Amino acid sequence: MQKTPKINYQLILDKTLEGFRSQNIKPSLLLHSCCAPCSSYVLEYLSELMDITVFYYNPNISPESEYKHRVEEQKRLIHEMCPYVNFIEGKYEPEKFFEMSKGLEKEPERGRRCLKCYRMRLEETARTAKGYGMDFFTTTLTISPQKDSGVLNSIGREVSGEYGVPYLFSDFKKRGGYKRSVELSGKYGLYRQNFCGCVFSRAEAASRQN
Repeated sequence: MQKTPKINYQLILDKTLEGFRSQNIKPSLLLHSCCAPCSSYVLEYLSELMDITVFYYNPNISPESEYKHRVEEQKRLIHEMCPYVNFIEGKYEPEKFFEMSKGLEKEPERGRRCLKCYRMRLEETARTAKGYGMDFFTTTLTISPQKDSGVLNSIGREVSGEYGVPYLFSDFKKRGGYKRSVELSGKYGLYRQNFCGCVFSRAEAASRQN
């Protein structure tokens, strides 16, 4: 059986950004952010070439105090690092995440529950991007070494077709992107969590430490 060639999403992004430069345009981007640390490098990388609005939609995060802490860190980073970037906070609806997770509570990280969570957040990002008339949407999730960029970009492609908004393909962890996000987190004193945000990832993170 012939293997499907692995797609170089960083190369696709390079070509897309070069197109913006050559046409001397600055398209609008709705950037779904999972947290301030992950968004730091992406903002640094793209803000000169795209008109960015950060969209914070993460109903998977709990408890609410954790969610609020991460929102405030995101706002603080934007204010201190790139105050020209806009910010939209989506609805905090953890009940939607728990309803989606029914029957998948025992799934490991990166399993079916996570795939459904990615899609839920990207669908809401695409829907919001369409409502605001954005040129593109994407997510900071591809910066994480724990996330499969191929899976995320495939979901982005599908959601793009459903909502009619172009998806910006990416693999932000490439070319030292993740390392740079760690450096920027130190520079701005950002809160870096050791779990993705949901109760299931918190439990898994705790079990690894024991």
